[in-house]
Amino acid sequence: MDLREYERVKFELAALLRTAGAHFPAQITDQSDRLRELFVRLAEDRFNFVVVGRFNRGKSSLMNALLGTDRLPTGILPLTSVITTVTYGSKEQLIIHYEGRRLPSEVSIDELAQYVTQRENPGNARQVNTAEVQLPAEMLRRGFYFIDTPGLGSAIQENTETTERFLPEADAFVLVTSYESPLSEEELRVLRTASTSTRRVFVVLNKHDTVSAQERDEALLYVRQQLSALPAEHPPMVFSASARDALDANRTHDTARLQGSGIPALETELLRFLLEDKSTEFLLRMCDRVMDLVKTMPGAADVARLAEQVNALSQRIRGAQPGASGRDAHSLAHPAPHGGLHELRSCEVCARVLQATFDFLARYQYDLAVNPEVQQRHAEQGGFCPLHTWQYAALASPHGICTGYPALLERLAGRLREIAAVPGRSSLRSAFHTLLPTENSCLLCTVRIKAEEEATAALADRLRDDSQQALQSSSVLCLPHLQLLAAAVDNADARQRLLDREAIVLDRLAEDMRRFATKHDALRRFLASDEETHAYERALTALAGRRNVHRVATGS
Repeated sequence: MDLREYERVKFELAALLRTAGAHFPAQITDQSDRLRELFVRLAEDRFNFVVVGRFNRGKSSLMNALLGTDRLPTGILPLTSVITTVTYGSKEQLIIHYEGRRLPSEVSIDELAQYVTQRENPGNARQVNTAEVQLPAEMLRRGFYFIDTPGLGSAIQENTETTERFLPEADAFVLVTSYESPLSEEELRVLRTASTSTRRVFVVLNKHDTVSAQERDEALLYVRQQLSALPAEHPPMVFSASARDALDANRTHDTARLQGSGIPALETELLRFLLEDKSTEFLLRMCDRVMDLVKTMPGAADVARLAEQVNALSQRIRGAQPGASGRDAHSLAHPAPHGGLHELRSCEVCARVLQATFDFLARYQYDLAVNPEVQQRHAEQGGFCPLHTWQYAALASPHGICTGYPALLERLAGRLREIAAVPGRSSLRSAFHTLLPTENSCLLCTVRIKAEEEATAALADRLRDDSQQALQSSSVLCLPHLQLLAAAVDNADARQRLLDREAIVLDRLAEDMRRFATKHDALRRFLASDEETHAYERALTALAGRRNVHRVATGS
């Protein structure tokens, strides 16, 4: 099972819950409460990775490497007992949660040290409970939730106690040590505590770029010997890594150096754990809970139908192929350039059309109001089509409309009298058709068509010259304009990449819409990211384009 299939199953469970909920009378509060609880479980599903280690082990650098970012501050001295969480957000920001009833505050990530270090916040005088760093990183969006604990080995005993207190919250426990002095006494003590909690433990020896191959082998052997003595149900896995090499490789797009950094191997194992150990268990338990709810529904036929669907879903989960490829894991932290949907503009062809029509109307509505020749010509052309009539009305003043449109109305009145004088109905439709402007006679339709052609030709030229760069910088095209562009691209490979990219964007939109719906059903809308909150608008714009751009085809 990969992450896409995992989320698809979650959404199918949410759909089954909606169907079941429709069968419960509103006054039955017990089932309603159980239904809401199940939605909450789906909406709040996340995977907690508690990260610990002594100061200067490179914890922040390691998380930066895993997340494909450099925004987590490094080199600060976290000597207070404040927990720093790293979770998904549509934009980079830091939210400070305080103890007591004080409301959270939003500050710059650059100010993190002011809240989590002894120098800036001595003795936690600011009464900070948690510093929540939000980043638009793909791994976080997929459910990873990092909990960065205070550095071990400080003079403040509460730091270690805080770290140990968070162990039960972890789905996995990542201890970051280094080749300088692997596995200090404080780190071993935390590992012993973690081992008794039955939580999975991953040990990372960071900074392997600072030692020779022989020194690396000796340190790894020493660490494995130390870990073998722990009473753990699952012996900790050991990884050798260089967060610095991974960050440099990401900046320079050096694939070989990235593989040598050891970070992709760690990513792969974290994802395998998430999918095989956590996700499968979570989904099967959810199927059991949904089945228990379904059995309380009224109506034997409906119960049997939904129970069959839940059973089929459970069998699908059990039959899913285990394992996650390195490519799947790497794509979490380092998605393709189009992965950040919040950064993509809506259709640029639509934007070009809107600008062209606005520029035209800004001049034309004035001329129509004051120039009799323009008024007469406007009348002879039949005015604007219905779509553009209302665009004109949005810009023109009532006085301008009253001076510019009488000639058109008088001409139409004369034509209606001519139609009325002709007996029979056989020619009525064609006669009325001559009253209505077409794309060829509506001035603004002509402007629209020209703007579409120019914008589409420019995009086609960009794709022809450098399709990869063009796709990275282009917007999300609406389907009508995507069709025009695809027809204008004469290179088959570039056309395929264009359509594949658009398909990925539509899949992402559908995913965000389902996430929002599930959180809405769970009364957890505050958990929705900006992408999820605005996914419905983006989706409709991708389907139909921007408002006031596309006219309805009349078939003539």
